[in-house]
Amino acid sequence: MANSAGSRKRARQAIKRRARTMALRSMVRTYVKKVNAAIETADYEQAQAAFTQSKPYIDKSVTKGIMHKNAAARIKSRLNSKVVALKG
Repeated sequence: MANSAGSRKRARQAIKRRARTMALRSMVRTYVKKVNAAIETADYEQAQAAFTQSKPYIDKSVTKGIMHKNAAARIKSRLNSKVVALKG
């Protein structure tokens, strides 16, 4: 355990920060799973709605520093490709 007051405070902050990070990361993964589930049903409208709903959370994870911007762009691009493939 940390000894000085400053290091104790840093340990407390790290615990809170990790909890927030894990919650947001979990939320993003859940929304991505919802899009993939909608794609599996081959329903374009449902998949498009799920994808539209998931984009702000993916973008928010980038601004919060939880995900790299290129990783988020890659995830959104792959999901969009799958959704558009349902339409055609």
